[in-house]
Formats: sequence, C-alpha cells, structure tokens
Amino acid sequence: MRVLVVGGAGYVGGALVDELLKLGHHVCVYDKLLYENRYLKQVDFIYGDVRELVKLKAIGKDFDAVIWLAALVGDPLCALNPKITREINQEIPLSFAGSYAGKFIFMSTCSIYGAQEGLLNEESPKNPLSLYAETKFASEKEILANNPNALILRLGTLFGISDSHARLRADLVLNLLVMRAVYAKEVTVFGGQQFRPLLHVRDVGLAIIAGIDEDASGAFNLHCENITIVELAEKIVANFPEVKLTITEQSFQDSRNYAVSSDKARAGFGFNPIFSVDYGITEVGNALKVGRFPRILDPSFSNADMMRQTLLFNESPLVREVYKN
Repeated sequence: MRVLVVGGAGYVGGALVDELLKLGHHVCVYDKLLYENRYLKQVDFIYGDVRELVKLKAIGKDFDAVIWLAALVGDPLCALNPKITREINQEIPLSFAGSYAGKFIFMSTCSIYGAQEGLLNEESPKNPLSLYAETKFASEKEILANNPNALILRLGTLFGISDSHARLRADLVLNLLVMRAVYAKEVTVFGGQQFRPLLHVRDVGLAIIAGIDEDASGAFNLHCENITIVELAEKIVANFPEVKLTITEQSFQDSRNYAVSSDKARAGFGFNPIFSVDYGITEVGNALKVGRFPRILDPSFSNADMMRQTLLFNESPLVREVYKN
C-alpha cells in the first residue's frame, strides 16, 4: 500500500513510519520539520507546510491512504495563537479530507471528554475544555459526516520513546515526572486525583496499522491504562527509591479529568496495547540516565516552548501589516 503520512516527522510519526516500513508499505512523509532540523529515515520525504493545500492535495492523489498527524498539539501550544490553531487543526484537514478519495485516518484526542466522572466510551458526552480539544472534536465530526469510511483515533495522553531519531516530548505528564525524578530527585504533584488515560506512543503506530488492515471506520478511543496523576507519581517513585514524592492540595490549572474505555477498538480492529505504564517509566528513565537526550531542558523538547516565538510572531500587528498582501 502507498501511504502518505502528513506530519510524519514528529513524535507519533517516528514510531508509525518504522512499523509501516516493517510491513513493506511504500511510505512518504510530508512535514515542515517544526521541531527537527533534518529528516533521517530512509523513506521518501517532501518538505512542506500543510497550508500549501494545492500542493498537498496533488500529492495525496498518488496514495491509497493518508494518515493525518499534522497538528498543533496540546492545550498550551494551541492557546498561543487561536487563529493559526483553527487553521491548522481544523480548516486545513477538513479541506483536504473533503477532496481525498482514499482511506483517511485522522488523529483526535480523548481530551474532547473534558472533565467527567465514570468510564467514558465513544458515545459519552463531549466537553472540550480547551481550543485544542475543541478543534479536534469539530474536525472529527465534520470528517465523519462527509466521509463515513474515515478512521478517527482519539488518543490518550502519550508517553514513552518513539524511535531512534525523534525527540522525547518533555511536556507529557509521564515523561515530565520521570525527568523530575531523574534530575531533581523529587516529584511534586498538585492535587493529583485527576484521571488520565495513558498510551505509549508506539502503540499508536500499531493501532493505526491495525485499523487500516481491518478497514475500520468511525471514532475510537485508544488508551493503555487509566490512572490518576498521584498514582502515576507513586509508580515513578517506586522505580526510583531515592526520589522524594511531595503531594500538595493546591489544585493544578488543568481541570481535565477523564477515564476512557477502548473496548470498541479492541472489538473493531483488535487493538491490544503492548507497552505498559511501568514499561514507559523504566524506558524513559533509562534513556535519561544514559544521556540519550542530553539537552532535554532545551525548548525544542516542549511543543509550546518551541513554538511560542513563532506563533506569537505571527500575531504581531506589525507582522500582519507587512504580510497582509
């Protein structure tokens, strides 16, 4: 199968492309390299911005499936520039999907559930609390309305190491708390009773391929383990006995709280996550200890920190005046 991975040079794309290649698919990656300065995998690569829609639509016609990973990901990043967020996360993928005739796979997020009690399935009420979640939910609704054969994957909170090239995202809760354990020897949790459905980044790649193989369609939750932040911190401290755990009653500004069921994905295309939370803690901890990411505090390891100057620059009145034509 000929597969175009839009945004394939990022955190999820690293693991996905490796799995596609193992199975013998012809893979092409289309990416702007927002967080990298080069692309090292031995696959066809096209440098480009998703906003170059005429170019991207022409390229897409040559592929049996398009996996759309490109997005501004995360609440802090999306809040920096709402206009560009809506354009990249919503308007652009909807325009592409509306004219593409092949299999379209789109990454959404379990963040669309917001803050709710109980175990949530795909039909549970949606309560997006951020622009990121809002744009993802709006996109998935319209994509499925126009193309019922599309596959929408609502990802849990990711963790772990993607591949031998991609950066570690230091702004994801498990990765961040392990970093603090390794370097600061202390993990601090604010409140901590909020649930997150965690998912290893490599399990995303495996799920995408399984969904394509089974020609699955519709929206599916994906997670490995529902866990509270304080339970996660306790697991991390158990792996690093020298680390001090501090729990404070002060609430964290992120009000999301949700636990999900992935039973639909298990039944629909055999989703079966391999990499546990404990595995991820050990994996990330070992990688940090041996210096795999020696500049881990550099802004490039955080989506919002890396893109802050770029997105705010585009909001400048002076920039808008200079480039208005």
